[in-house]
Amino acid sequence: MATETDIKWMRKALELARKAEAAGEVPVGAVIVKDDQLIAEGWNQPITSFDATSHAEIMAMRAAGKKLNNYRLIDTIMYVTLEPCSMCVGAMIHARVSKVVYAASEPRTGALGGAFDLLQANQHNHVFNVVSGVSAEESKSLLQSFFQSRRK
Repeated sequence: MATETDIKWMRKALELARKAEAAGEVPVGAVIVKDDQLIAEGWNQPITSFDATSHAEIMAMRAAGKKLNNYRLIDTIMYVTLEPCSMCVGAMIHARVSKVVYAASEPRTGALGGAFDLLQANQHNHVFNVVSGVSAEESKSLLQSFFQSRRK
């Protein structure tokens, strides 16, 4: 269930998604929070950076690691506007993110239940809590309008 705090931070992630859209990227934004303080932010940049790994979540984790001087992002919460893919979920597992809150589900590539659930593989030595559907309609609408405009 979404809390007021979840909604507040998802609003910030949605702002970053709009920043990605303005740059011609798929509109996905992410923030990392610790103790209700913004640690890092990211938005999709694979097209402009010529780097397939430059998803919003990865960009946010890179910035958070630098800010915390640690690749372990213990006791952090990731807010992201679209269900993360397998690459991003894998990175979150390795970084020891504590919780992931996402907006819209991704039935084709989502790795937290959309297409499959990487957290169900019991080989991992870390799992995190997941909250889905926070501001889902706003994120879904943003994504749909972006792809509709691309098809024209």
